[in-house]
Amino acid sequence: MVVRIPSIKENVSVVESFIENVGEKIQIEESIYGNVLVSVTEAVNNAIVHGNKEDKNKKVKLELKKNKKSVRFVVEDEGVGFDHENLPDPTNPKNIDKVKGRGVFLIKSLSDKTKFKKGGRAVEMLFKLK
Repeated sequence: MVVRIPSIKENVSVVESFIENVGEKIQIEESIYGNVLVSVTEAVNNAIVHGNKEDKNKKVKLELKKNKKSVRFVVEDEGVGFDHENLPDPTNPKNIDKVKGRGVFLIKSLSDKTKFKKGGRAVEMLFKLK
């Protein structure tokens, strides 16, 4: 299942509804639903704001893949990508006031497996089904 949305911040609420509907259909357990919701909406928000620079002519692609053991979401933007390995650590006290890196930290913390692809233009988040 693939959805493409224009890069407008308000569309994050569309993604929330999508996850809610999909969550019911594919039976995402309550125990991981919150992690899925936060991770995917954060990834979409990052794609809109940082990747596509809120250019409404650029799209964010949200893809869902499911098998018996896991559900996988891939969020891809049309931007130039970023170096996901050299972000400031948001848990370090000297970075407490910096916004950069918090979303990626959340995504990595809440998903069971995170992969950045296409030079940082795409993030794949895997959630194990219990």
